[in-house]
Amino acid sequence: MNLDDIQKLVKMLDDSGLDEMTIEEGDFKITLKRKSNSAQNISLPPSMFMPAAQMLPPSLPTSLPATSPTNAPAPTASTPLAPPEPEPAPPPKKYKEIRSPMVGTFYRAPSPEANPYVQVGDYITKGKVLCIIEAMKLMNEIESDVEGKIVKIMVENAQPVEYDQVLFLVEESSAAG
Repeated sequence: MNLDDIQKLVKMLDDSGLDEMTIEEGDFKITLKRKSNSAQNISLPPSMFMPAAQMLPPSLPTSLPATSPTNAPAPTASTPLAPPEPEPAPPPKKYKEIRSPMVGTFYRAPSPEANPYVQVGDYITKGKVLCIIEAMKLMNEIESDVEGKIVKIMVENAQPVEYDQVLFLVEESSAAG
């Protein structure tokens, strides 16, 4: 299983409207859970590396409703582990959100001894490396798609991040032609 397969599963969950999806095939098991604002939690066992053909059988879409609750309303009291966070005070729309393109571990610097790529208050340009996200032992440099000033870093160093999670808030540069 590779990152593309995981991203396809995340998209499948988004498109299906389900709140939770579990796929189990032999020793392999993956559970995707929808959080508020359609962010996902992904739990993978160490034995997740299998051929994709074995992992996604053709009957997968028809077996999903059997492994998840039917169209009953989602119980609110049965999820005490995650307190409801509808979105802690949404930032003013003048800030551009730079989001994680994948699930992985967020690193602010190329190595533990190195200085962070960016700090709050730094001016960034398009293409500037902002951080690294480690996914399945691969280090992926995340580059800026905007010019402006880093207003807030939303994730602590060496913490797990989810697909589409906000990593940075950037005040876009209005004078940058």
